[in-house]
Amino acid sequence: MSNLTFARTDTSILGRWWWTVDRWLLATVFLLVIVGMILLMAAGPAAADRIHADPFMFVRKQFFTMPFALALMLGVSMLSPLAVRKVGLIGFAITLLLLVVAPALGSEIKGSTRWLYIGGVSIQPSEFAKPCFAVVSGWVFSARHTSPGFPGYRIAVVLWLTLVGLLIIQPDLGQSMLVTAMWAAQFFLAGLHLFWVALLVAITLCGAVGAYFILPHVQKRVDSFLNPEGADTYQIQKAMQAFRDGGLFGRGPGEGTVKAALPDSHTDFIFAVAGEEFGMLVCLLVVGLFAFLVIRGMSRVMQENNLFVIIATGGLLVQFGTQAMVNMASSLHLMPTKGMTLPFISYGGSSIMGLGLGMGFILALTRKRWSSAIGETS
Repeated sequence: MSNLTFARTDTSILGRWWWTVDRWLLATVFLLVIVGMILLMAAGPAAADRIHADPFMFVRKQFFTMPFALALMLGVSMLSPLAVRKVGLIGFAITLLLLVVAPALGSEIKGSTRWLYIGGVSIQPSEFAKPCFAVVSGWVFSARHTSPGFPGYRIAVVLWLTLVGLLIIQPDLGQSMLVTAMWAAQFFLAGLHLFWVALLVAITLCGAVGAYFILPHVQKRVDSFLNPEGADTYQIQKAMQAFRDGGLFGRGPGEGTVKAALPDSHTDFIFAVAGEEFGMLVCLLVVGLFAFLVIRGMSRVMQENNLFVIIATGGLLVQFGTQAMVNMASSLHLMPTKGMTLPFISYGGSSIMGLGLGMGFILALTRKRWSSAIGETS
C-alpha cells in the first residue's frame, strides 16, 4: 500500500504533482463530470431517438471521449508555467490555421461552418482556440510589464481581432463574445487605463448592435428573447416547462417527459433536464460547483507573484465561468440563447476535449511551487 501514497519529499513527477496541485479544484471537476454523465444518461436516449439512432449513442460517445479529456487535463496539469506557455502558443497557431480553412473545407451545420473532419473525426477548432488564446494573450500582456518597450497591448489587440474575425466569419457570435469577455478581463488584470476600458465597452456594444443588423440568426434570437409572443420560442418554452414540472426535488431520474420534445436537451438545454428530473436543489448544487471552482481558482492564483500566471489563469477562469453562466441563463430565459455547452456536463467531443485542455492549464498554473509545498512541512 505504501507504493500508492506519496511522501511530501517524493521528487518523482507524480509525487511533485500530487503535493502541488489544488486537489479541491481537481475534486470539483470530477464531481461535474459525474453529474454530467448522470444527466447525459437521462437526456441522451431521448435525443438519439429523435434522429432514429441507437438510444445510447450519445452516452456511449461521451463515455468514450471523457477518459481522453481527463487524461489530457491531468497530463497538462503536470506542466510548468513555461511549458504551459509553449503548449498554448503552439496550440493557438494550429487552431488559427484550422479556423482559416474551416469556412472553405468545413461542414455546414445549422448555417455555420465550425466543424472540420480530420481522420474521420469531427473537430470544432474554436473549442481549442479559446484556452490557447487565454494563455498566449496572458503571456503577451505580462511581457509588456516584464520587458520594457515590448508592444504587448498592440500585439494583444491584433491577436484578439484576428481570432474574433475568424469566429465571426463562421459565423459564431457566441464564441466571439466569450473570447472578448475573457480578453477584456485579462486586459483589466494587466492594468488597462479606465479610458481604454470605456472604449473597449463601446466597441463591444457597437459590435453587438452591428451583429444584430448583419447576422439574421442573431437578430432572430434577440427578437425571440425580447418579443416571445411573436417568435419561435419552442425550445425556451419547453425548457421553462421542465423547470416548472421539476419543482424543488424533481420528478425523479428517468421520469422527465419534456426532454423528448426538446431538440437540444443533451447539449444546450441539459440544465433543463436537470431541473425536471432532479429539481431546483440539484440545479443549485450545479451552480454552486461552478461558482466554487471559479472562486477557488481566483483565490489560489491571487497568492501568485508571477504576472503571466495571474493574467492567464484569470482569463481561463473567466472563460470557464462565463460559458457556464451563459448556458444556464439561456436555459432559464434570462438572456438570448447562445448555443454554448455547459462545461463538463453537456454532450460534445470537441467541447469536452477543449475544456480538458483549459482546465489542465488552470490546474498547472495554480499549482504551488515545489519549494513552498516542501516548506510547509519543514
